[in-house]
Amino acid sequence: MAVLNYVESERTVEDAIYNKTLLAGDGWLHTLEPGQVFRIVDLAGNQAADTLFYSGDDPADHYSAVNTIGRQQNIYLSTGSVLVSESGKELVKIIADTCGRHDTIGGSCSAQSNTVRYSHDTLPMHNCRDTYMLQLAKHGVGFTKRDLAPNVNFFMNVPVTPDGGLKFDDGVSAPGKYVEMQAISRTTVLISNCPQLNNPCNAYNPTPIQLLIWDK
Repeated sequence: MAVLNYVESERTVEDAIYNKTLLAGDGWLHTLEPGQVFRIVDLAGNQAADTLFYSGDDPADHYSAVNTIGRQQNIYLSTGSVLVSESGKELVKIIADTCGRHDTIGGSCSAQSNTVRYSHDTLPMHNCRDTYMLQLAKHGVGFTKRDLAPNVNFFMNVPVTPDGGLKFDDGVSAPGKYVEMQAISRTTVLISNCPQLNNPCNAYNPTPIQLLIWDK
């Protein structure tokens, strides 16, 4: 079942307390306080923002794709979706979305998955899992690769085929499209702005995203 739930936000960029442009291939880690609103903007269109969520009070309690999908009875995320952790804790709720749907089953790229999906010569290419680990190491969180749970791929189009397979298709986003979410509990957000050059999700052209935060 597809989600196409377009809702625009009334918030303005001028009122944001935080505004950052994240280049393709770069990572970002930040903790949202309850009530704060966080927006990711697809500046050029069809970029994939690979995003992980952790409880800000218990980082071992990470986002659960299984629990989130089961709760909403839908494999795609959009306005109204509540993202929950392994323990069932509510982390964030999507409150505005001008893209229409987002993937949470396709996973993030790694050196190993690139070789399986594409070819062995992609092994040294920049990838999201390495970006995640670099951010965690820089912030002294002390996590290992075991802590990299299934993620959300904002703006990424991953249709499920009738036989249950996954396709990585052209994106459904466009320049200026955004997704906005409100923190229900203290939540740490970890983003890899995907550097992927091998599938059409970003037209083979990784581009920057914009990150905005408003106080409640």
